[in-house]
Amino acid sequence: MQFKSSNLLRTLNNFTIRTITGVLFVIGIIGSVILSKWAFAALFMIVAIGGFLEYSKIIRLSKAYPHKLAGILLSLLLYSTIVLWEFGIVGSEYLLLNLLILPALSIVELYRKSASPFMNVAAGFLGLVWVVLPLALLSGFFNSEAEGVWLQSGALLGFFLILWIYDSGAYIFGSLMGKHRMLERISPKKSWEGFVGGSLAGILTAYMISASFTEFSFGKWLLVAVLIIVFGTFGDLVESMLKRSTGVKDSGSLLPGHGGILDRFDAVLLAAPPVYVLLYFLR
Repeated sequence: MQFKSSNLLRTLNNFTIRTITGVLFVIGIIGSVILSKWAFAALFMIVAIGGFLEYSKIIRLSKAYPHKLAGILLSLLLYSTIVLWEFGIVGSEYLLLNLLILPALSIVELYRKSASPFMNVAAGFLGLVWVVLPLALLSGFFNSEAEGVWLQSGALLGFFLILWIYDSGAYIFGSLMGKHRMLERISPKKSWEGFVGGSLAGILTAYMISASFTEFSFGKWLLVAVLIIVFGTFGDLVESMLKRSTGVKDSGSLLPGHGGILDRFDAVLLAAPPVYVLLYFLR
């Protein structure tokens, strides 16, 4: 009984720290969404570059050394061209500039003294595609044709609300009732009980969102929720795979109770692309 009480207390303490940090972070994200699409895009440009730098730091432990300055500059190129195209500022032809990313990474390696130049190129390219690209796609969730800021940002707010509540539900149910591990060699703490509990919370959230953001029916919101839950879970596992392969516990320490940027946005990185594709066809 004492062990169970201690475990419950530890869970509640961790959840409190996660909640406080999460609430502050949620306020920042929702505030930027409501303020303007440009405020959100600027905030997530910082997040994207920070995430790429975290990734670069971790991947170095596997003896791959992507060039930091080149990575930052190419992150800005990739992010800005996508966002400006999504906002209708530039035409789709400007997206072709991103075809220069691989040649640029390759040329940079010619002037570096490295024993594994092609690994460096591959690692840098993966970081841009895995981290920067999905975060840039989020700005495309805004629907400029809808009336009012609230409805224009409905898909984006719904995406985050479903993801956050699913994640919180999975953490609570998994911590208290988790017995059957989902993929223990990759993530020892992730359980099927947490997945089921989180999924129910995410689906319930989709139902409640459908009453406020009527741009989509409950059926469509349910489809969005399923994509978020499935790909978000894989996103978490993929980041865990990266950390386990390099012997890292957390990607960083920026967010108490959550770790680093990659720890907080790991689910977003794989969930954003399929949801983006779905929203494109729903409209």
